Amino acid sequence: MSVTDDDWMSWDALAMARLVKQRKVSAAELVEYALARIDKLNPSVNAIVRLDAEEARIGAAASPGDRPFEGVPFLFKEVGPTEAGKPVSFSSRFFDGFLGSTDSTILKRYRMAGLLNLGRTSAPELGLCPATEPAMFGPCRNPWNLNMQSGGSSGGAAAAVAARLVPIAQGSDGGGSIRLPASHCGVYGMKPSRGRTPYGPYLGEGWGGFVAMHVLTLSVRDSAAALDATHGAEVGDPYAAPPVPRPYLEEIERDSGKLRVAVVTRSAAGVLAHSEVCAAVEETARLLESMGHSVEPFELPYDERLHLDDFWVIVKANAAALIAARAAELGRQPTLQELEPITHGLYREAKLVDSVRYAASIQRCHNLGRRFGQMFERFDVLLSPVFAEPPQMLGTFSMQRSDTEAYFEECRQGMPFTWWFNVTGCPAASLPLGMTKDGLPVGVQIGCAYGRDDLVLNLSAKLEAAKPWIKRMPALAQTGAAGAANR
Repeated sequence: MSVTDDDWMSWDALAMARLVKQRKVSAAELVEYALARIDKLNPSVNAIVRLDAEEARIGAAASPGDRPFEGVPFLFKEVGPTEAGKPVSFSSRFFDGFLGSTDSTILKRYRMAGLLNLGRTSAPELGLCPATEPAMFGPCRNPWNLNMQSGGSSGGAAAAVAARLVPIAQGSDGGGSIRLPASHCGVYGMKPSRGRTPYGPYLGEGWGGFVAMHVLTLSVRDSAAALDATHGAEVGDPYAAPPVPRPYLEEIERDSGKLRVAVVTRSAAGVLAHSEVCAAVEETARLLESMGHSVEPFELPYDERLHLDDFWVIVKANAAALIAARAAELGRQPTLQELEPITHGLYREAKLVDSVRYAASIQRCHNLGRRFGQMFERFDVLLSPVFAEPPQMLGTFSMQRSDTEAYFEECRQGMPFTWWFNVTGCPAASLPLGMTKDGLPVGVQIGCAYGRDDLVLNLSAKLEAAKPWIKRMPALAQTGAAGAANR
Protein backbone atom coordinates (compact mmCIF):
# COMPACT_ATOMS: atom_id res chain seq x y z
CA MET A 1 0.00 0.00 0.00
CA SER A 2 1.12 3.58 -0.55
CA VAL A 3 0.70 6.31 2.06
CA THR A 4 -2.28 8.62 1.51
CA ASP A 5 -3.17 11.88 3.22
CA ASP A 6 -6.08 10.18 5.01
CA ASP A 7 -3.77 7.41 6.24
CA TRP A 8 -1.21 9.84 7.61
CA MET A 9 -3.83 11.86 9.48
CA SER A 10 -5.30 8.78 11.16
CA TRP A 11 -2.10 6.93 12.15
CA ASP A 12 -0.25 7.43 15.39
CA ALA A 13 3.36 6.25 15.66
CA LEU A 14 2.52 2.72 16.81
CA ALA A 15 0.08 2.29 13.92
CA MET A 16 2.84 3.29 11.48
CA ALA A 17 5.29 0.88 13.10
CA ARG A 18 2.81 -2.00 12.95
CA LEU A 19 2.34 -1.49 9.21
CA VAL A 20 6.09 -1.36 8.65
CA LYS A 21 6.59 -4.61 10.57
CA GLN A 22 3.77 -6.20 8.55
CA ARG A 23 5.47 -4.93 5.38
CA LYS A 24 2.29 -3.15 4.31
CA VAL A 25 4.18 0.11 4.10
CA SER A 26 7.93 0.71 4.10
CA ALA A 27 9.94 2.93 6.40
CA ALA A 28 11.26 4.65 3.28
CA GLU A 29 7.71 5.59 2.26
CA LEU A 30 7.03 7.04 5.69
CA VAL A 31 10.25 9.04 5.65
CA GLU A 32 9.63 10.43 2.15
CA TYR A 33 6.05 11.35 3.02
CA ALA A 34 7.22 13.15 6.17
CA LEU A 35 9.91 14.99 4.20
CA ALA A 36 7.30 16.09 1.64
CA ARG A 37 5.13 17.52 4.42
CA ILE A 38 8.11 19.24 5.99
CA ASP A 39 9.08 20.76 2.65
CA LYS A 40 5.60 22.23 2.13
CA LEU A 41 4.44 23.08 5.64
CA ASN A 42 7.52 23.85 7.70
CA PRO A 43 8.21 27.22 5.99
CA SER A 44 4.88 28.41 7.46
CA VAL A 45 5.36 26.93 10.92
CA ASN A 46 9.16 27.05 11.32
CA ALA A 47 9.11 24.07 13.68
CA ILE A 48 12.19 22.32 12.27
CA VAL A 49 15.51 24.20 12.27
CA ARG A 50 17.87 21.42 11.13
CA LEU A 51 17.02 18.72 8.61
CA ASP A 52 19.01 15.48 8.37
CA ALA A 53 17.16 13.62 5.66
CA GLU A 54 20.08 11.37 4.72
CA GLU A 55 20.42 9.87 8.20
CA ALA A 56 16.73 8.95 8.15
CA ARG A 57 16.94 7.55 4.61
CA ILE A 58 19.88 5.36 5.53
CA GLY A 59 17.99 4.00 8.53
CA ALA A 60 14.85 3.47 6.46
CA ALA A 61 16.75 1.40 3.88
CA ALA A 62 17.40 -1.39 6.40
CA SER A 63 15.14 -4.41 6.48
CA PRO A 64 12.36 -3.97 9.04
CA GLY A 65 12.81 -5.55 12.43
CA ASP A 66 10.36 -5.92 15.28
CA ARG A 67 11.13 -2.83 17.33
CA PRO A 68 8.23 -0.90 18.91
CA PHE A 69 8.61 2.18 16.65
CA GLU A 70 10.05 0.43 13.63
CA GLY A 71 10.59 2.91 10.78
CA VAL A 72 8.70 5.84 12.34
CA PRO A 73 9.91 9.38 11.45
CA PHE A 74 11.08 11.30 14.52
CA LEU A 75 12.62 14.63 15.54
CA PHE A 76 14.99 15.70 18.31
CA LYS A 77 14.88 19.06 20.08
CA GLU A 78 17.63 21.60 19.34
CA VAL A 79 17.97 22.15 23.09
CA GLY A 80 18.23 18.45 23.66
CA PRO A 81 20.27 15.25 23.47
CA THR A 82 23.66 15.38 21.79
CA GLU A 83 24.77 13.23 18.87
CA ALA A 84 28.46 12.48 18.36
CA GLY A 85 29.95 14.72 15.68
CA LYS A 86 26.64 16.46 14.92
CA PRO A 87 25.87 20.15 15.55
CA VAL A 88 23.48 21.28 18.26
CA SER A 89 23.33 24.97 19.12
CA PHE A 90 20.87 25.01 22.03
CA SER A 91 19.24 27.77 19.94
CA SER A 92 22.05 30.14 20.95
CA ARG A 93 24.43 32.02 18.68
CA PHE A 94 27.11 31.58 21.36
CA PHE A 95 26.91 27.81 20.86
CA ASP A 96 26.85 27.94 17.06
CA GLY A 97 29.39 25.42 15.81
CA PHE A 98 29.17 23.22 18.91
CA LEU A 99 29.43 19.51 18.06
CA GLY A 100 28.26 16.71 20.29
CA SER A 101 31.10 14.65 21.76
CA THR A 102 29.00 11.57 22.35
CA ASP A 103 25.54 10.13 21.76
CA SER A 104 23.22 10.86 24.65
CA THR A 105 21.87 7.74 26.32
CA ILE A 106 18.27 8.58 25.56
CA LEU A 107 19.13 9.28 21.91
CA LYS A 108 20.56 5.78 21.65
CA ARG A 109 17.44 4.32 23.27
CA TYR A 110 15.16 6.09 20.77
CA ARG A 111 17.26 4.67 17.94
CA MET A 112 17.09 1.20 19.44
CA ALA A 113 13.30 1.55 19.52
CA GLY A 114 13.29 1.97 15.72
CA LEU A 115 12.70 5.73 15.45
CA LEU A 116 14.31 7.48 12.47
CA ASN A 117 15.59 10.98 13.14
CA LEU A 118 14.77 13.59 10.49
CA GLY A 119 16.36 16.56 12.26
CA ARG A 120 16.00 19.07 15.08
CA THR A 121 13.07 21.18 16.28
CA SER A 122 13.15 24.79 17.41
CA ALA A 123 13.36 25.86 21.04
CA PRO A 124 14.08 29.13 22.87
CA GLU A 125 17.67 29.93 23.78
CA LEU A 126 18.89 27.34 26.31
CA GLY A 127 15.24 26.39 26.92
CA LEU A 128 14.73 29.45 29.12
CA CYS A 129 11.34 30.66 27.85
CA PRO A 130 7.71 29.44 27.69
CA ALA A 131 7.64 30.64 24.07
CA THR A 132 9.71 29.46 21.11
CA GLU A 133 11.01 32.54 19.32
CA PRO A 134 14.82 32.27 19.38
CA ALA A 135 16.76 35.08 17.73
CA MET A 136 18.90 32.45 16.04
CA PHE A 137 16.03 30.81 14.14
CA GLY A 138 13.05 33.15 14.35
CA PRO A 139 9.61 32.35 15.78
CA CYS A 140 8.03 28.92 15.68
CA ARG A 141 4.35 29.48 14.91
CA ASN A 142 1.31 27.66 16.22
CA PRO A 143 -0.21 25.51 13.42
CA TRP A 144 -3.70 26.41 14.67
CA ASN A 145 -3.08 30.12 14.12
CA LEU A 146 0.22 31.29 12.67
CA ASN A 147 0.01 34.56 14.60
CA MET A 148 0.08 32.67 17.90
CA GLN A 149 2.89 31.12 19.90
CA SER A 150 3.52 27.39 19.98
CA GLY A 151 4.65 27.48 23.61
CA GLY A 152 8.04 26.55 24.97
CA SER A 153 10.51 25.32 25.35
CA SER A 154 9.59 22.25 23.26
CA GLY A 155 7.53 24.48 20.96
CA GLY A 156 9.06 23.17 17.75
CA ALA A 157 8.37 19.57 18.74
CA ALA A 158 4.74 20.33 19.64
CA ALA A 159 4.16 22.32 16.44
CA ALA A 160 5.71 19.57 14.31
CA VAL A 161 3.41 16.93 15.81
CA ALA A 162 0.33 19.18 15.64
CA ALA A 163 1.03 19.95 11.97
CA ARG A 164 1.42 16.20 11.40
CA LEU A 165 4.97 16.58 10.11
CA VAL A 166 5.79 13.58 12.30
CA PRO A 167 3.60 11.64 14.75
CA ILE A 168 6.07 11.83 17.63
CA ALA A 169 8.94 14.14 18.63
CA GLN A 170 11.38 14.36 21.52
CA GLY A 171 11.05 17.10 24.09
CA SER A 172 12.34 18.05 27.53
CA ASP A 173 10.55 19.62 30.47
CA GLY A 174 12.27 21.74 33.13
CA GLY A 175 9.37 23.97 34.20
CA GLY A 176 6.56 22.91 31.87
CA SER A 177 8.50 22.72 28.61
CA ILE A 178 6.69 19.63 27.27
CA ARG A 179 3.30 20.38 28.79
CA LEU A 180 3.02 24.09 27.89
CA PRO A 181 3.58 23.60 24.13
CA ALA A 182 1.45 20.45 24.17
CA SER A 183 -1.38 22.58 25.56
CA HIS A 184 -0.89 25.36 23.00
CA CYS A 185 -0.66 23.00 20.03
CA GLY A 186 -3.33 20.46 20.96
CA VAL A 187 -1.16 17.34 21.37
CA TYR A 188 -0.37 15.02 24.27
CA GLY A 189 2.70 15.78 26.37
CA MET A 190 3.86 14.04 29.53
CA LYS A 191 6.68 14.92 31.93
CA PRO A 192 7.88 11.72 33.64
CA SER A 193 9.03 11.42 37.23
CA ARG A 194 12.52 12.62 38.10
CA GLY A 195 15.01 9.93 37.15
CA ARG A 196 12.52 7.94 35.07
CA THR A 197 14.44 8.65 31.84
CA PRO A 198 18.24 9.10 31.68
CA TYR A 199 19.95 12.46 31.19
CA GLY A 200 23.53 11.29 30.60
CA PRO A 201 26.17 10.44 29.95
CA TYR A 202 27.55 13.97 29.49
CA LEU A 203 25.52 15.36 32.40
CA GLY A 204 23.93 13.76 35.44
CA GLU A 205 20.95 16.08 35.66
CA GLY A 206 19.40 19.19 34.17
CA TRP A 207 18.59 22.26 36.27
CA GLY A 208 19.19 20.54 39.60
CA GLY A 209 17.01 17.58 38.66
CA PHE A 210 14.09 19.64 37.34
CA VAL A 211 14.46 18.53 33.69
CA ALA A 212 12.89 15.32 32.40
CA MET A 213 13.24 13.94 28.87
CA HIS A 214 10.28 12.45 27.02
CA VAL A 215 8.12 12.95 23.92
CA LEU A 216 5.14 14.83 22.47
CA THR A 217 2.66 12.56 20.72
CA LEU A 218 -0.71 12.22 19.05
CA SER A 219 -1.84 9.44 21.39
CA VAL A 220 -1.36 8.34 24.98
CA ARG A 221 -0.31 4.86 23.90
CA ASP A 222 2.60 6.32 21.90
CA SER A 223 3.77 8.14 25.02
CA ALA A 224 3.47 4.94 27.07
CA ALA A 225 5.41 2.92 24.49
CA ALA A 226 8.13 5.59 24.30
CA LEU A 227 8.51 5.46 28.07
CA ASP A 228 8.74 1.67 27.88
CA ALA A 229 11.58 2.09 25.39
CA THR A 230 13.56 4.68 27.34
CA HIS A 231 12.94 4.41 31.08
CA GLY A 232 15.54 3.21 33.52
CA ALA A 233 18.70 4.67 35.01
CA GLU A 234 22.09 4.23 33.43
CA VAL A 235 25.26 3.56 35.41
CA GLY A 236 26.18 6.59 37.50
CA ASP A 237 22.83 8.41 37.33
CA PRO A 238 22.19 10.53 40.44
CA TYR A 239 18.49 9.58 40.50
CA ALA A 240 16.51 6.44 39.79
CA ALA A 241 12.72 6.48 39.80
CA PRO A 242 10.91 3.58 41.49
CA PRO A 243 10.75 0.44 39.33
CA VAL A 244 7.60 -0.38 37.40
CA PRO A 245 5.98 -3.81 37.76
CA ARG A 246 4.81 -4.09 34.16
CA PRO A 247 5.10 -2.23 30.81
CA TYR A 248 3.34 1.11 30.59
CA LEU A 249 1.46 -0.10 27.53
CA GLU A 250 -0.13 -2.68 29.82
CA GLU A 251 -0.69 -0.15 32.59
CA ILE A 252 -2.91 2.06 30.44
CA GLU A 253 -5.34 -0.85 30.00
CA ARG A 254 -5.76 -1.55 33.70
CA ASP A 255 -8.72 -0.54 35.87
CA SER A 256 -7.47 2.19 38.19
CA GLY A 257 -10.44 1.94 40.50
CA LYS A 258 -12.08 4.98 42.08
CA LEU A 259 -9.61 7.87 42.26
CA ARG A 260 -9.54 10.89 44.59
CA VAL A 261 -9.10 13.98 42.41
CA ALA A 262 -8.12 17.45 43.69
CA VAL A 263 -9.08 20.32 41.37
CA VAL A 264 -7.09 23.57 41.20
CA THR A 265 -7.88 26.59 38.99
CA ARG A 266 -6.09 29.28 41.02
CA SER A 267 -2.35 29.42 41.67
CA ALA A 268 -0.92 29.48 45.19
CA ALA A 269 -0.36 33.22 44.76
CA GLY A 270 -3.96 33.78 43.69
CA VAL A 271 -3.63 33.86 39.90
CA LEU A 272 -6.96 32.66 38.51
CA ALA A 273 -6.75 30.99 35.12
CA HIS A 274 -8.56 32.50 32.12
CA SER A 275 -12.29 31.67 32.01
CA GLU A 276 -11.90 29.41 28.95
CA VAL A 277 -9.04 27.57 30.61
CA CYS A 278 -11.06 27.14 33.81
CA ALA A 279 -13.98 25.87 31.73
CA ALA A 280 -11.80 23.13 30.24
CA VAL A 281 -10.61 22.06 33.70
CA GLU A 282 -14.14 22.11 35.12
CA GLU A 283 -15.53 20.13 32.19
CA THR A 284 -12.81 17.53 32.75
CA ALA A 285 -13.67 17.40 36.45
CA ARG A 286 -17.30 16.67 35.56
CA LEU A 287 -16.17 13.98 33.13
CA LEU A 288 -14.07 12.36 35.86
CA GLU A 289 -17.05 12.45 38.21
CA SER A 290 -19.19 10.76 35.56
CA MET A 291 -16.52 8.05 35.36
CA GLY A 292 -17.00 7.33 39.07
CA HIS A 293 -14.09 9.27 40.58
CA SER A 294 -14.29 11.52 43.64
CA VAL A 295 -13.62 15.18 42.79
CA GLU A 296 -13.19 18.15 45.13
CA PRO A 297 -11.67 21.67 44.93
CA PHE A 298 -8.25 22.23 46.45
CA GLU A 299 -5.85 25.09 47.26
CA LEU A 300 -2.13 24.63 46.68
CA PRO A 301 -0.23 24.40 50.00
CA TYR A 302 2.94 26.45 49.49
CA ASP A 303 4.49 29.93 49.31
CA GLU A 304 4.64 30.51 45.55
CA ARG A 305 6.97 33.51 45.56
CA LEU A 306 9.51 31.85 47.86
CA HIS A 307 9.64 28.58 45.93
CA LEU A 308 9.52 30.22 42.51
CA ASP A 309 12.48 32.39 43.54
CA ASP A 310 14.29 29.18 44.49
CA PHE A 311 13.33 27.66 41.14
CA TRP A 312 14.81 30.61 39.23
CA VAL A 313 18.01 30.63 41.34
CA ILE A 314 18.64 27.01 40.38
CA VAL A 315 17.68 27.48 36.72
CA LYS A 316 19.84 30.53 36.10
CA ALA A 317 22.81 29.04 37.96
CA ASN A 318 22.67 25.92 35.81
CA ALA A 319 22.23 27.95 32.61
CA ALA A 320 25.22 30.07 33.64
CA ALA A 321 27.30 26.94 34.23
CA LEU A 322 26.54 25.80 30.67
CA ILE A 323 27.52 29.21 29.27
CA ALA A 324 30.69 29.25 31.38
CA ALA A 325 31.67 25.81 30.03
CA ARG A 326 31.24 27.07 26.48
CA ALA A 327 33.23 30.21 27.32
CA ALA A 328 36.07 28.06 28.65
CA GLU A 329 35.96 25.95 25.49
CA LEU A 330 36.17 29.06 23.27
CA GLY A 331 38.60 30.89 25.53
CA ARG A 332 36.42 34.01 25.72
CA GLN A 333 33.21 35.39 27.20
CA PRO A 334 29.99 35.76 25.17
CA THR A 335 29.35 39.10 23.50
CA LEU A 336 26.07 40.99 23.85
CA GLN A 337 25.25 39.89 20.29
CA GLU A 338 25.76 36.19 21.04
CA LEU A 339 23.29 35.85 23.91
CA GLU A 340 19.76 37.19 23.98
CA PRO A 341 19.26 40.02 26.52
CA ILE A 342 17.35 37.92 29.06
CA THR A 343 19.91 35.11 28.86
CA HIS A 344 22.74 37.60 29.23
CA GLY A 345 20.98 39.13 32.24
CA LEU A 346 20.53 35.73 33.88
CA TYR A 347 24.20 34.96 33.26
CA ARG A 348 25.21 38.16 35.06
CA GLU A 349 22.78 37.56 37.95
CA ALA A 350 23.83 33.96 38.43
CA LYS A 351 27.39 35.07 39.21
CA LEU A 352 25.99 36.88 42.25
CA VAL A 353 24.35 33.74 43.68
CA ASP A 354 26.56 32.37 46.45
CA SER A 355 26.82 28.71 47.39
CA VAL A 356 24.78 29.17 50.58
CA ARG A 357 21.85 30.66 48.64
CA TYR A 358 22.01 27.86 46.08
CA ALA A 359 22.12 25.14 48.76
CA ALA A 360 19.20 26.73 50.63
CA SER A 361 17.16 26.80 47.43
CA ILE A 362 17.85 23.11 46.81
CA GLN A 363 16.83 22.25 50.37
CA ARG A 364 13.57 24.22 50.16
CA CYS A 365 12.75 22.56 46.83
CA HIS A 366 13.26 19.15 48.39
CA ASN A 367 11.03 20.20 51.27
CA LEU A 368 8.31 21.14 48.79
CA GLY A 369 8.64 17.66 47.30
CA ARG A 370 7.95 16.16 50.72
CA ARG A 371 4.87 18.36 51.14
CA PHE A 372 3.57 17.23 47.77
CA GLY A 373 4.19 13.65 48.86
CA GLN A 374 1.96 14.28 51.88
CA MET A 375 -0.68 15.88 49.64
CA PHE A 376 -0.71 12.79 47.43
CA GLU A 377 -1.45 10.64 50.46
CA ARG A 378 -4.79 12.45 50.55
CA PHE A 379 -5.39 12.60 46.78
CA ASP A 380 -4.46 10.34 43.87
CA VAL A 381 -4.61 12.99 41.15
CA LEU A 382 -4.20 16.76 40.91
CA LEU A 383 -6.24 18.31 38.08
CA SER A 384 -5.36 21.85 36.99
CA PRO A 385 -4.75 24.15 34.04
CA VAL A 386 -1.50 23.84 32.14
CA PHE A 387 -1.15 27.50 31.17
CA ALA A 388 -3.06 30.35 32.80
CA GLU A 389 -4.13 31.73 29.41
CA PRO A 390 -5.03 30.33 25.99
CA PRO A 391 -2.21 30.50 23.39
CA GLN A 392 -0.65 33.97 23.30
CA MET A 393 0.26 36.24 20.39
CA LEU A 394 3.80 36.08 19.03
CA GLY A 395 6.07 38.40 20.98
CA THR A 396 4.72 37.58 24.43
CA PHE A 397 7.44 36.46 26.89
CA SER A 398 10.06 38.15 24.74
CA MET A 399 13.68 37.44 25.65
CA GLN A 400 14.76 40.59 23.79
CA ARG A 401 14.06 42.86 26.78
CA SER A 402 16.67 43.74 29.39
CA ASP A 403 14.47 43.73 32.54
CA THR A 404 14.77 40.24 33.99
CA GLU A 405 12.42 41.02 36.88
CA ALA A 406 9.62 42.03 34.48
CA TYR A 407 10.30 38.87 32.49
CA PHE A 408 10.10 36.70 35.63
CA GLU A 409 6.81 38.31 36.61
CA GLU A 410 5.31 37.70 33.18
CA CYS A 411 6.34 34.06 33.39
CA ARG A 412 4.96 33.76 36.93
CA GLN A 413 1.59 35.08 35.82
CA GLY A 414 1.44 32.90 32.72
CA MET A 415 2.81 29.56 33.92
CA PRO A 416 1.99 29.11 37.62
CA PHE A 417 0.63 25.57 37.26
CA THR A 418 3.53 23.53 35.84
CA TRP A 419 6.87 24.29 37.48
CA TRP A 420 6.03 22.72 40.85
CA PHE A 421 5.88 19.29 39.21
CA ASN A 422 9.49 19.84 38.14
CA VAL A 423 10.57 21.05 41.59
CA THR A 424 8.93 18.07 43.30
CA GLY A 425 9.88 15.53 40.63
CA CYS A 426 6.28 14.33 40.27
CA PRO A 427 4.92 13.18 36.88
CA ALA A 428 2.30 15.24 35.03
CA ALA A 429 0.77 15.49 31.57
CA SER A 430 -1.10 17.94 29.37
CA LEU A 431 -4.19 16.50 27.67
CA PRO A 432 -5.74 18.33 24.68
CA LEU A 433 -9.27 18.34 26.04
CA GLY A 434 -10.33 21.98 25.65
CA MET A 435 -10.90 24.50 22.86
CA THR A 436 -11.46 28.25 22.99
CA LYS A 437 -14.30 30.02 21.19
CA ASP A 438 -11.64 31.11 18.66
CA GLY A 439 -10.73 27.53 17.89
CA LEU A 440 -7.43 27.30 19.78
CA PRO A 441 -6.43 24.28 21.88
CA VAL A 442 -6.41 24.36 25.67
CA GLY A 443 -4.63 21.64 27.59
CA VAL A 444 -5.72 20.25 30.94
CA GLN A 445 -3.07 18.97 33.34
CA ILE A 446 -3.18 15.87 35.51
CA GLY A 447 -0.39 15.06 37.94
CA CYS A 448 0.26 12.25 40.40
CA ALA A 449 2.63 11.30 43.20
CA TYR A 450 6.31 10.77 42.53
CA GLY A 451 6.85 7.50 40.69
CA ARG A 452 3.21 7.14 39.60
CA ASP A 453 3.85 7.64 35.89
CA ASP A 454 1.65 4.58 35.41
CA LEU A 455 -1.36 6.37 36.91
CA VAL A 456 -0.80 9.52 34.84
CA LEU A 457 -0.76 7.42 31.66
CA ASN A 458 -3.65 5.24 32.78
CA LEU A 459 -5.97 8.15 33.52
CA SER A 460 -4.82 9.96 30.38
CA ALA A 461 -5.78 6.94 28.30
CA LYS A 462 -9.20 6.74 29.98
CA LEU A 463 -9.85 10.43 29.26
CA GLU A 464 -8.63 10.01 25.68
CA ALA A 465 -11.08 7.14 25.19
CA ALA A 466 -13.92 9.21 26.67
CA LYS A 467 -13.10 12.30 24.60
CA PRO A 468 -10.88 11.32 21.63
CA TRP A 469 -8.67 14.01 20.12
CA ILE A 470 -6.49 12.44 17.42
CA LYS A 471 -8.82 13.46 14.57
CA ARG A 472 -8.93 17.05 15.79
CA MET A 473 -6.21 18.97 14.00
CA PRO A 474 -5.45 22.43 12.62
CA ALA A 475 -6.59 23.29 9.10
CA LEU A 476 -2.96 23.70 8.08
CA ALA A 477 -2.29 20.02 8.85
CA GLN A 478 -5.27 18.86 6.79
CA THR A 479 -3.71 20.03 3.52
CA GLY A 480 -1.63 16.84 3.50
CA ALA A 481 1.54 16.31 1.48
CA ALA A 482 -0.23 16.10 -1.86
CA GLY A 483 -2.53 19.00 -1.05
CA ALA A 484 0.33 21.12 0.23
CA ALA A 485 2.20 20.67 -3.02
CA ASN A 486 -0.65 22.36 -4.84
CA ARG A 487 -1.12 25.31 -2.48
